[in-house]
Amino acid sequence: MKTPQFSISTPKGQRPIGFGHPCFIVAEVSCNHMQRREKAEKIIRIAAESGADAVKLQTFTPDTITLHSDTEYFLVGGKDNPDSWKQKTLYDLYQTAFMPWEWQAELKELAEKLGLVFFSSPFDETAVDFLETLHVVLYKIASYEMTHIPLLKKVASTGKPVIMSVGFNSLDEAEESVRALRKNNCNDIALLHCLNTYADEAEPQNANLIMIRELADHFNVVSGFSDNNGGIAYAILAAAAGASIIEKHVIESRTDKSFDQRFSIDANQLKEMVDTIRKNEKAMGKVHYGPVNEAEKYNLRFRRSIFAAKEIRKGETFTSANIRVVRPAFGMQPKFYESVIGKIAKRDIKFGTPIAKDCIT
Repeated sequence: MKTPQFSISTPKGQRPIGFGHPCFIVAEVSCNHMQRREKAEKIIRIAAESGADAVKLQTFTPDTITLHSDTEYFLVGGKDNPDSWKQKTLYDLYQTAFMPWEWQAELKELAEKLGLVFFSSPFDETAVDFLETLHVVLYKIASYEMTHIPLLKKVASTGKPVIMSVGFNSLDEAEESVRALRKNNCNDIALLHCLNTYADEAEPQNANLIMIRELADHFNVVSGFSDNNGGIAYAILAAAAGASIIEKHVIESRTDKSFDQRFSIDANQLKEMVDTIRKNEKAMGKVHYGPVNEAEKYNLRFRRSIFAAKEIRKGETFTSANIRVVRPAFGMQPKFYESVIGKIAKRDIKFGTPIAKDCIT
C-alpha cells in the first residue's frame, strides 16, 4: 500500500510530501540558538544554503512547559544525560533553552525569504494561539507531547497538517493520539520514528528503521524519521528506507556548548546529508514500467519471438519442428506460439525468417 500524501504552501509554491516525492528535509533549531538571535539566524541560513526544505523551532517558555519547583520530581538526573544537566531543575534547563517568542515572527520572515518552510513545535495551547498569528502552514508534535491530548486537540482544530514523533510511546498511546487528531479535524498526518536516547550515535540494533514502513502501513499516514543521534548515517539510511520526512538538529558550530550539541550536525554535515539523500533519490527514481531510454528500447530486440526453424512451404502446417521461440524479437511474441501451431503457412517462408501474422492463413 502506498503511503498517503499531503501538500503544504511554501515560498516556492505547493510542496507535496509523501510517497513518490522528494524527502522533506527539516533542520531543527531546538536550543542550538543558545538564546542568541544572530545564532538562530545563522542556523536558518545554514539550512537554506545546505538545501534543506524547512526550518523548525520550538515554541515554549519555562512556565508553559513545567513548574518552577526544585522538589525531587523536577530534577533532571539521568545517568546518560550530560553532567551540565545533572542536579538542574526542569525549569532551570528550559530557562536557558527556550527561544524568546518575540524573535519568531522575524525568523519566519527570514526563513521564507530564503525559500524555507517555517514551522514550530508548540508545547501548550498558548503556543498554538501564538503560532496561528504567524500563519504557520503546519505543526510538529514532539514525542514527549504525544500523550498531551488537549494540546493535540488544539493543534488539530487548526485544520493544518501535523507531523508527530512517536519515539518511546507505546502502540496504544500512538493510536490514541492519532485518533485525537483525526477526530478534531486533522486529516493530514505524518508520523516520525525517532529514538529518545540522544546519543552521539545510536547502536545499530536500537535504530529499528523498519518502524518507518510500519508507521506508514499501520496508521495509513506519511512516515519519516526524526534523527536524535549524532552523525548523518541513520538519516541517509532512513531516507533510502522510505522516509518521506527527515528531521535533524542543526548547530552553527560543533564547538558550541548547547544542550543539544552532541547529537546535532553542522553546516558541512547537513549539506553532505542533503546531497547524499538527493543523489540516492535519483537512483530510487520513480515507478515506471517499460524501457527508460533509447538504449533499453534498442535492447528490446534481444527478447524472444517466433521464427522459422526450417524452410516452410506455402500450405505447410506449422509444427514444433519448423518454428521455434528464439531471440531476437522481430517475430510474433512467444505468447502466440501455441496458437500458431497447427495453422497453415500462407506463403513460402525461408529459414531464419520471423513469423508474422501475415504469414498465417
